[in-house]
Amino acid sequence: MTGTIVEFDRVGLRYGTGAEVLRDLDFRLNEGGFYFLTGPSGAGKTSLLKLLYLAQRPTRGRMSLFGDELSQASREALPAYRRRIGVVFQDFRLVRHLSAFDNVALPLRISGRSEEEIEGPVREMLAWVGLADRASARPPTLSGGEQQRVAIARAVIAHPDLIIADEPTGNVDAAMAERILHLLTAMNRLGTTVIVATHDVGLIAATPGAQLIRLEKGVLVDPTGALKHPPAMPRAGRPL
Repeated sequence: MTGTIVEFDRVGLRYGTGAEVLRDLDFRLNEGGFYFLTGPSGAGKTSLLKLLYLAQRPTRGRMSLFGDELSQASREALPAYRRRIGVVFQDFRLVRHLSAFDNVALPLRISGRSEEEIEGPVREMLAWVGLADRASARPPTLSGGEQQRVAIARAVIAHPDLIIADEPTGNVDAAMAERILHLLTAMNRLGTTVIVATHDVGLIAATPGAQLIRLEKGVLVDPTGALKHPPAMPRAGRPL
Protein backbone atom coordinates (compact mmCIF):
# COMPACT_ATOMS: atom_id res chain seq x y z
CA MET A 1 0.00 0.00 0.00
CA THR A 2 1.13 3.55 -0.59
CA GLY A 3 0.53 6.87 1.05
CA THR A 4 -0.98 10.10 -0.18
CA ILE A 5 1.51 12.55 -1.68
CA VAL A 6 -0.95 15.40 -2.41
CA GLU A 7 -4.17 16.24 -0.60
CA PHE A 8 -6.47 19.19 -1.24
CA ASP A 9 -9.38 19.86 1.10
CA ARG A 10 -11.82 22.49 -0.24
CA VAL A 11 -8.96 24.56 -1.65
CA GLY A 12 -9.71 27.88 -3.33
CA LEU A 13 -7.40 30.36 -5.04
CA ARG A 14 -7.89 33.95 -6.09
CA TYR A 15 -5.44 36.58 -7.30
CA GLY A 16 -5.83 39.88 -5.47
CA THR A 17 -9.46 40.87 -5.10
CA GLY A 18 -10.65 39.08 -8.24
CA ALA A 19 -12.99 36.12 -8.46
CA GLU A 20 -11.69 32.72 -7.47
CA VAL A 21 -9.85 30.95 -10.29
CA LEU A 22 -9.97 27.63 -8.40
CA ARG A 23 -12.92 26.64 -6.26
CA ASP A 24 -13.48 23.88 -3.70
CA LEU A 25 -10.78 21.52 -4.97
CA ASP A 26 -11.09 18.32 -2.97
CA PHE A 27 -8.88 15.41 -4.03
CA ARG A 28 -5.98 13.13 -3.11
CA LEU A 29 -3.16 11.81 -5.28
CA ASN A 30 -1.31 8.63 -4.42
CA GLU A 31 2.41 8.35 -3.95
CA GLY A 32 3.72 6.63 -7.08
CA GLY A 33 0.74 7.57 -9.28
CA PHE A 34 0.73 8.94 -12.83
CA TYR A 35 -1.80 11.72 -13.47
CA PHE A 36 -2.80 13.83 -16.47
CA LEU A 37 -4.21 17.29 -15.79
CA THR A 38 -6.59 18.28 -18.58
CA GLY A 39 -9.21 20.88 -19.36
CA PRO A 40 -9.91 23.73 -21.77
CA SER A 41 -7.81 26.90 -21.88
CA GLY A 42 -8.68 29.12 -18.94
CA ALA A 43 -9.84 26.21 -16.80
CA GLY A 44 -7.25 26.89 -14.09
CA LYS A 45 -4.61 24.26 -14.91
CA THR A 46 -1.66 26.64 -14.59
CA SER A 47 -2.98 27.94 -11.27
CA LEU A 48 -3.31 24.40 -9.94
CA LEU A 49 0.24 23.60 -11.02
CA LYS A 50 1.47 26.72 -9.20
CA LEU A 51 -0.12 25.43 -6.01
CA LEU A 52 1.46 22.03 -6.50
CA TYR A 53 5.00 23.35 -6.95
CA LEU A 54 4.51 25.89 -4.15
CA ALA A 55 4.69 29.06 -6.24
CA GLN A 56 1.26 30.09 -4.87
CA ARG A 57 -0.53 29.57 -1.58
CA PRO A 58 -4.22 28.66 -1.37
CA THR A 59 -6.41 31.56 -0.33
CA ARG A 60 -8.63 29.11 1.53
CA GLY A 61 -8.80 25.43 2.34
CA ARG A 62 -6.10 22.96 3.33
CA MET A 63 -3.28 21.66 1.14
CA SER A 64 -0.91 18.86 2.18
CA LEU A 65 2.22 17.71 0.35
CA PHE A 66 4.44 14.76 1.26
CA GLY A 67 2.24 14.23 4.33
CA ASP A 68 2.73 17.76 5.69
CA GLU A 69 0.10 20.50 5.81
CA LEU A 70 1.61 23.44 3.93
CA SER A 71 -1.16 25.99 3.53
CA GLN A 72 0.27 28.11 6.35
CA ALA A 73 3.90 26.93 6.26
CA SER A 74 6.56 29.60 6.68
CA ARG A 75 8.41 30.87 3.62
CA GLU A 76 11.66 29.54 5.11
CA ALA A 77 10.24 26.01 5.24
CA LEU A 78 9.29 25.82 1.55
CA PRO A 79 12.72 25.35 -0.17
CA ALA A 80 13.18 21.94 1.45
CA TYR A 81 9.88 20.80 -0.08
CA ARG A 82 10.66 22.34 -3.46
CA ARG A 83 13.89 20.33 -3.66
CA ARG A 84 11.72 17.19 -3.72
CA ILE A 85 9.83 18.45 -6.79
CA GLY A 86 11.01 18.52 -10.41
CA VAL A 87 9.16 21.02 -12.60
CA VAL A 88 9.02 21.31 -16.39
CA PHE A 89 7.70 24.82 -17.06
CA GLN A 90 5.88 25.60 -20.29
CA ASP A 91 8.21 28.58 -20.79
CA PHE A 92 11.25 26.42 -19.81
CA ARG A 93 12.80 28.95 -17.33
CA LEU A 94 16.35 27.98 -18.15
CA VAL A 95 19.21 30.14 -16.85
CA ARG A 96 20.24 31.98 -20.01
CA HIS A 97 23.92 32.48 -19.18
CA LEU A 98 24.50 28.83 -18.23
CA SER A 99 25.21 26.00 -20.66
CA ALA A 100 22.79 23.14 -21.18
CA PHE A 101 25.09 21.01 -19.02
CA ASP A 102 25.06 23.53 -16.17
CA ASN A 103 21.29 24.02 -16.37
CA VAL A 104 20.73 20.29 -16.00
CA ALA A 105 23.33 20.08 -13.22
CA LEU A 106 21.65 22.79 -11.11
CA PRO A 107 19.45 20.49 -8.95
CA LEU A 108 22.42 18.24 -8.19
CA ARG A 109 24.64 21.17 -7.23
CA ILE A 110 21.91 22.65 -5.04
CA SER A 111 21.63 19.30 -3.25
CA GLY A 112 25.37 19.38 -2.50
CA ARG A 113 26.67 16.77 -4.97
CA SER A 114 30.35 16.96 -5.87
CA GLU A 115 31.44 17.71 -9.43
CA GLU A 116 32.69 14.12 -9.73
CA GLU A 117 29.20 12.86 -8.88
CA ILE A 118 27.55 15.29 -11.29
CA GLU A 119 29.53 14.77 -14.51
CA GLY A 120 28.42 11.26 -15.47
CA PRO A 121 24.68 11.52 -14.69
CA VAL A 122 24.31 14.89 -16.42
CA ARG A 123 26.05 13.75 -19.60
CA GLU A 124 24.02 10.54 -19.61
CA MET A 125 20.78 12.49 -19.22
CA LEU A 126 21.71 14.92 -22.02
CA ALA A 127 22.47 11.96 -24.27
CA TRP A 128 19.13 10.41 -23.38
CA VAL A 129 17.23 13.50 -24.52
CA GLY A 130 19.33 13.73 -27.68
CA LEU A 131 21.50 16.68 -26.67
CA ALA A 132 24.90 15.09 -26.03
CA ASP A 133 26.46 17.34 -28.67
CA ARG A 134 24.80 20.49 -27.26
CA ALA A 135 26.08 20.26 -23.68
CA SER A 136 28.06 23.50 -23.93
CA ALA A 137 25.34 25.47 -25.76
CA ARG A 138 23.51 28.23 -23.92
CA PRO A 139 19.69 28.51 -24.06
CA PRO A 140 19.55 31.48 -26.51
CA THR A 141 21.33 29.33 -29.11
CA LEU A 142 18.99 26.37 -28.68
CA SER A 143 15.73 25.80 -30.54
CA GLY A 144 12.46 25.70 -28.63
CA GLY A 145 12.41 21.90 -28.75
CA GLU A 146 16.00 21.70 -27.51
CA GLN A 147 15.23 24.05 -24.64
CA GLN A 148 12.24 21.88 -23.76
CA ARG A 149 14.46 18.82 -23.58
CA VAL A 150 17.00 20.61 -21.36
CA ALA A 151 14.14 21.61 -19.06
CA ILE A 152 12.92 18.02 -18.86
CA ALA A 153 16.42 16.70 -18.18
CA ARG A 154 16.83 19.27 -15.38
CA ALA A 155 13.48 18.28 -13.85
CA VAL A 156 14.28 14.57 -13.60
CA ILE A 157 18.06 14.52 -13.02
CA ALA A 158 17.82 14.42 -9.20
CA HIS A 159 15.13 11.69 -9.15
CA PRO A 160 12.55 13.89 -7.35
CA ASP A 161 9.62 12.48 -5.40
CA LEU A 162 7.20 14.49 -7.55
CA ILE A 163 7.51 15.59 -11.19
CA ILE A 164 5.17 18.31 -12.48
CA ALA A 165 5.27 18.84 -16.24
CA ASP A 166 3.36 21.58 -18.06
CA GLU A 167 2.86 20.54 -21.70
CA PRO A 168 6.22 18.69 -21.81
CA THR A 169 5.78 17.54 -25.41
CA GLY A 170 4.43 20.81 -26.80
CA ASN A 171 7.62 21.83 -28.64
CA VAL A 172 9.01 18.51 -29.87
CA ASP A 173 8.26 16.13 -32.73
CA ALA A 174 6.33 12.88 -32.35
CA ALA A 175 9.43 10.71 -31.95
CA MET A 176 10.86 12.89 -29.18
CA ALA A 177 7.43 13.15 -27.53
CA GLU A 178 7.36 9.37 -27.33
CA ARG A 179 10.85 9.36 -25.84
CA ILE A 180 9.91 11.97 -23.24
CA LEU A 181 6.81 9.99 -22.28
CA HIS A 182 9.00 6.89 -21.92
CA LEU A 183 11.33 8.81 -19.59
CA LEU A 184 8.41 10.00 -17.43
CA THR A 185 6.86 6.56 -17.23
CA ALA A 186 10.24 5.05 -16.37
CA MET A 187 10.61 7.53 -13.51
CA ASN A 188 7.09 6.67 -12.42
CA ARG A 189 7.90 2.94 -12.34
CA LEU A 190 10.77 3.77 -9.98
CA GLY A 191 8.29 5.35 -7.59
CA THR A 192 8.15 9.03 -8.62
CA THR A 193 4.69 10.58 -8.73
CA VAL A 194 4.12 12.28 -12.10
CA ILE A 195 1.59 15.01 -12.96
CA VAL A 196 1.45 16.09 -16.61
CA ALA A 197 -0.69 18.97 -17.85
CA THR A 198 -1.52 18.36 -21.50
CA HIS A 199 -4.02 18.83 -24.32
CA ASP A 200 -2.48 15.88 -26.19
CA VAL A 201 -5.07 13.09 -26.18
CA GLY A 202 -2.55 10.80 -27.90
CA LEU A 203 -0.20 11.19 -24.95
CA ILE A 204 -2.98 10.21 -22.57
CA ALA A 205 -4.02 7.24 -24.72
CA ALA A 206 -0.41 6.01 -24.77
CA THR A 207 -0.28 5.83 -20.96
CA PRO A 208 -2.56 3.02 -19.76
CA GLY A 209 -3.26 3.12 -16.05
CA ALA A 210 -2.81 6.89 -15.71
CA GLN A 211 -5.63 8.84 -14.04
CA LEU A 212 -7.20 12.08 -15.25
CA ILE A 213 -7.61 15.30 -13.29
CA ARG A 214 -9.97 17.46 -15.32
CA LEU A 215 -10.67 21.10 -14.56
CA GLU A 216 -13.47 23.18 -16.02
CA LYS A 217 -13.91 26.82 -14.97
CA GLY A 218 -11.77 26.28 -11.88
CA VAL A 219 -13.71 23.27 -10.64
CA LEU A 220 -12.57 19.65 -10.55
CA VAL A 221 -14.65 17.43 -12.83
CA ASP A 222 -14.39 13.95 -11.36
CA PRO A 223 -17.60 12.04 -12.10
CA THR A 224 -16.28 8.74 -10.76
CA GLY A 225 -14.91 10.11 -7.50
CA ALA A 226 -11.67 8.24 -8.22
CA LEU A 227 -9.43 11.10 -7.10
CA LYS A 228 -11.02 11.25 -3.64
CA HIS A 229 -10.32 7.57 -3.10
CA PRO A 230 -7.59 6.68 -5.62
CA PRO A 231 -6.60 3.03 -6.03
CA ALA A 232 -3.32 2.08 -4.38
CA MET A 233 -0.37 1.64 -6.69
CA PRO A 234 2.75 -0.46 -6.05
CA ARG A 235 5.95 1.43 -5.28
CA ALA A 236 9.22 0.12 -6.66
CA GLY A 237 12.65 0.81 -5.21
CA ARG A 238 14.21 4.23 -5.63
CA PRO A 239 16.99 4.68 -8.19
CA LEU A 240 20.57 4.65 -6.98
